Amino acid sequence: MKQILFCNVILGLLVMQVSPGWNPFRLYCYRCVSTHPGCGTPFNWLWYWGEICPEADDKCVKIIERKGAEHIITRECLSSLRGVRTDIPADHYEGCRPAAKDVRLAHYVNNSIKELDIKRDHYDETTWCFCYFDNRCNGAIITITANLMMITKIIIQ
Repeated sequence: MKQILFCNVILGLLVMQVSPGWNPFRLYCYRCVSTHPGCGTPFNWLWYWGEICPEADDKCVKIIERKGAEHIITRECLSSLRGVRTDIPADHYEGCRPAAKDVRLAHYVNNSIKELDIKRDHYDETTWCFCYFDNRCNGAIITITANLMMITKIIIQ
């Protein structure tokens, strides 16, 4: 058993030396919108295997936007959303929280087209969920349950 573990460590070190761009500490996140097939509720992880986030200290994000019975779920890396969204909560710790209100958004805009949502107030409720302890953690609750079952199985043995 110790020989197998030693061989795996040596193999891992060799792989890291051969490919300098490879970083084992990069986070994998699902990146899709619920208007895509398999990305809504229930989430189908077979369609989306996850992608590497651009930054080394990134977080996976799941945004749930609701308007009446309609809801849109966006799964993405936090660094990819920073340039696009202004309602990111200041607290990026693990868990879910409501979106931040940006009072300066579209303050100096005189727009006569009502269909353009320049104030981002179309949705009644926007919830941001952050996670970074596990790869592909912005999927569904099923992955969290599967991870807990695996940990429990390891502890029992």
